[in-house]
Amino acid sequence: MKPLVIIPAYNEEQNIAGVLTGIKDTCPELDILLVDDGSGDRTADIARDCGVSVITHSFNLGYGVALQTGYKYAAKKGYDVVVQMDADGQHDPKYIKGLLEEINNQRADVVIGSRFLSGVKYETCLQRSIGMFLFSRLVSLIVRQKISDSTSGFQALNKKAIDFLTGDIYPADYPDADVIIMLHRAGFRIKEVPLVMYSRPDSKSMHSGLKPLYYIFKMALSIFVTVLRKAAQPERKGEEDAD
Repeated sequence: MKPLVIIPAYNEEQNIAGVLTGIKDTCPELDILLVDDGSGDRTADIARDCGVSVITHSFNLGYGVALQTGYKYAAKKGYDVVVQMDADGQHDPKYIKGLLEEINNQRADVVIGSRFLSGVKYETCLQRSIGMFLFSRLVSLIVRQKISDSTSGFQALNKKAIDFLTGDIYPADYPDADVIIMLHRAGFRIKEVPLVMYSRPDSKSMHSGLKPLYYIFKMALSIFVTVLRKAAQPERKGEEDAD
């Protein structure tokens, strides 16, 4: 298998060197792509200094667009599997091999790293905790499979799933619970594995202030639209606009 690690990043100059060094120390054989989503700091420069490939958006387009840029790069370059990680230091590179093992052994098409299966408590704000709990329960109900961490950004996907997610229906802002539902309805096998996630080293969060409430509203709306939309199929990728 030819794997690629995709890291979407926005203004992460304080954390990105440590993240990239951790991946290189743990899995030196893996290729790494950083997608700089219009950062106003030195995120992209630091990544280049670390010797990884970098794609830079001219301005901030959103987390989902940054991820999809990585998927399109992986598909174009012929990668068989992608591991996606956050750039803020919450994801421990030592779990990459466990995610890849599930894909390599063909036990799943999409593997989600769950912070709620490890037995180690994950600290976050109350609003965010409520949102994660509600959406995980809702996704589990819709897909008829227990999903404990529907908002995890630490995942591995095989080539078929990568190709599927390069389509037009991929969400631009918060690709979390809605994408899991989309993948399930398209027939992809989804599996969770336990891992430990940490709080951001700099104590900042993209879910501070009123952002968790906005996230809950947007995700609920996206799930509603996803459920109503005709299920897309992998072999029909790119034809949604014609339906």
